[in-house]
Amino acid sequence: MKNYISVLTFLLVSLSSCGQDQQEVKENDVPITVSEAYTYETVVPDLINPWGMSFLPDGSILITEKEGKLIHFKAGEKTEISGLPELSNRGQGGLLDVQIAPDYQESGWIYITYSSTEGEEKGANTALMRAKLSGNQLTNQEVLYKASPNTTKGQHFGSRIVFDKNGHVFFTAGERGERDINPQDITRDNGKVYRLNLDGSIPQDNPFVGVKDAKEAIWSYGHRNPQGMIYNENTNEIWVHEHGPRGGDEINVIKEGANYGWPVITYGINYSGTPITDETQKQGMEQPLYYWVPSIAPSGFALVTGDSYPDLKGNLLVGSLKFVYLEALYLNSNNEVVKREKLLDGIGRVRNVVQGPDGMIYAGVEGVGIVKLIKK
Repeated sequence: MKNYISVLTFLLVSLSSCGQDQQEVKENDVPITVSEAYTYETVVPDLINPWGMSFLPDGSILITEKEGKLIHFKAGEKTEISGLPELSNRGQGGLLDVQIAPDYQESGWIYITYSSTEGEEKGANTALMRAKLSGNQLTNQEVLYKASPNTTKGQHFGSRIVFDKNGHVFFTAGERGERDINPQDITRDNGKVYRLNLDGSIPQDNPFVGVKDAKEAIWSYGHRNPQGMIYNENTNEIWVHEHGPRGGDEINVIKEGANYGWPVITYGINYSGTPITDETQKQGMEQPLYYWVPSIAPSGFALVTGDSYPDLKGNLLVGSLKFVYLEALYLNSNNEVVKREKLLDGIGRVRNVVQGPDGMIYAGVEGVGIVKLIKK
């Protein structure tokens, strides 16, 4: 049985750690060690907040800068792509993820998430679009989904993009700071994982198709702010990780129509130190595969499948914004986290991590750029 952390325990541990945001270690927590086995090489220097990246077939890289720049890095040169849609670079919003379509060489489609100002209300909300690259300009732009309503709140936009093997695109949208309104309500956007066909149409086997007033693009709900998502080709599943409040960052295996509990159940507490709920489990709500206490502020997510890093193969990599390292999580045959390591400890706020087509691991680090993980 997983123990709930009392406010008193939290405060005592916080005081004993000289003011750092520490919490009692949960029963399922795995101690983390620091690995000295890896270093890095800077591939793309001088980036402010490289939120997303995707490799084109020629080995060049598309990179999103959160402030609203799409950069094409090719042959050592950075070129800014014009023609982006209007977006709001406010708080955690801006230009977010970018991924090329699975059939990119035939279709040329590029998928992008961003904080869109489209709509009658003030503010913005998460949108998914696709476009094509013609020279140094985005063309053929199509907005595939726009969460609504807009809000001037600056937090919890999500947002990552992945594709499965069956012609679907998944993307995430955080609950936009409306935890008691959005995540548990399938008639509202936000706090959700969405599933669309590649052209933006709603798959007719989505779980809430035909449900009165439901947002039929929803695949799962009860999420807080998912900023990491992978298609796990070993299990044929979508996995996400998401920011908790103060404690309670989670890795979740996404199931069709499932409820991931926020904010009814959580392993975290309010930033003020007060409880959100005394429940960590509830019938009809999914438990995380793993959760972090204290929070590491996870962003970016990769499953290592190549042979370039034998020790990491089959395991997970997650960026830590808060503690400025790349975290390796080692899985056993039951997909339980049995070992954790800090890689590149102290490098900076790791915003994104991907496995490139060459099998190498690339991480986007705020204020640094894109770096390649090198085994010593």
